[in-house]
Amino acid sequence: MKTSRVSRGLVGLTTLVATLSLGTVWAAPQVGQPAPDFQVVDTAGQTWTLAELTGKKTILEWTNHDCPFVIKHYDSGAMQALQRDATDAGYVWLSVISSAPGQQGHVSPAMADDLTERRDAHPTAVLLDESGAMGRAYDAKTTPHMYLIDESGVLVYMGGIDDKPTTNQADLEGANNFVRAAMADLAAGQPIAVPVTRPYGCSVKY
Repeated sequence: MKTSRVSRGLVGLTTLVATLSLGTVWAAPQVGQPAPDFQVVDTAGQTWTLAELTGKKTILEWTNHDCPFVIKHYDSGAMQALQRDATDAGYVWLSVISSAPGQQGHVSPAMADDLTERRDAHPTAVLLDESGAMGRAYDAKTTPHMYLIDESGVLVYMGGIDDKPTTNQADLEGANNFVRAAMADLAAGQPIAVPVTRPYGCSVKY
């Protein structure tokens, strides 16, 4: 009887430790807190880490070129315009592809570079997160899913790119672009008025 109680206690303790460990590893990021660090290689073979971007404002864009929601923003030129405005303002823009090998949206480095060139996109770099480790650390759920990190490495915005969760390009007119609004707030030295929104798009293909 004592052995049974001890066994049950050990099982319970093991389960609790495992749960706490998983919670620590995969805890969702929080606005106002340090953004999760990452170590991911880009299409040129360069390794990027958030720690090395201290002192620079950073935008993370989760993307999948086959997703109709992503196609809406790229075929219209809206995403490229936002990328240009951000990088011209001194932001580091990292487009992140977390599609696993064999899944929709997975690309080779050469294919990713070809997409950037053909679409006249303007990211600082395209990160190939094949393992999904970076995506899971950021709890990235959709393409697009957007994050804005300030110079000190604090996450200040996460969520959807705008308030029109459709695939219709016509809906871009009059849409409230949350990323652009957050950039304006930062430039004005003000707190982000809308720091968290619900992301929309295709699910990330981990």
